[in-house]
Amino acid sequence: MNIKKYIVAICGASGSIYGIRLIKALIEQPCHLMVIISDGGLRVLEHETIFNGQSSFKDFLTLEGAVFHESSTLEVFTQHEACAAPASGSFIHNGMAIAPCSMKTLAAIASGMADNLITRSADVCLKEKRPLILLPRETPLNLIHLENMTRLCRAGATIMPPSPSFYTFPSTIEQLCDTVVARILDHFGFEHNLVQRWNWQEQ
Repeated sequence: MNIKKYIVAICGASGSIYGIRLIKALIEQPCHLMVIISDGGLRVLEHETIFNGQSSFKDFLTLEGAVFHESSTLEVFTQHEACAAPASGSFIHNGMAIAPCSMKTLAAIASGMADNLITRSADVCLKEKRPLILLPRETPLNLIHLENMTRLCRAGATIMPPSPSFYTFPSTIEQLCDTVVARILDHFGFEHNLVQRWNWQEQ
């Protein structure tokens, strides 16, 4: 079996649920998943979820309802582990998503400031022409934000503001967030049945 490899980073912006729901969707199918959590991302996780840093991240995912596929594996890194595999262009993977992506991280990537594992891994994606998906969590956007996003788009990144859809009539916050997560999975080429796809004839 050819196990695909993905990188998911969680930064210090509100909306850690997007990263958690993405990780949950990926890990429930065969894949090797590398999760990078920034210092700010850790603080937001502890504020917005039941994660307290005392138990393992895998145990936390299980409490969140994740069911690990028997062929899936998980590695968790801090932003300080600069020698980890995602920092090398010779490490081949199938895509990286930063969910959520803070404006600080977005600006660092746009300016080529690869000073931690998240920004370096994103820089590698751009130079190696691998999928890089950013979920910028900010509103309203100022000109600097917009110019950074434009620069990254021109460099090959996919800018995907977490704008949930409502035509599937989601009844929970999790279902609402999954409408965004499904788009990430689509751009990864990852098969899923996370949400009902649009079919106007069935509406």
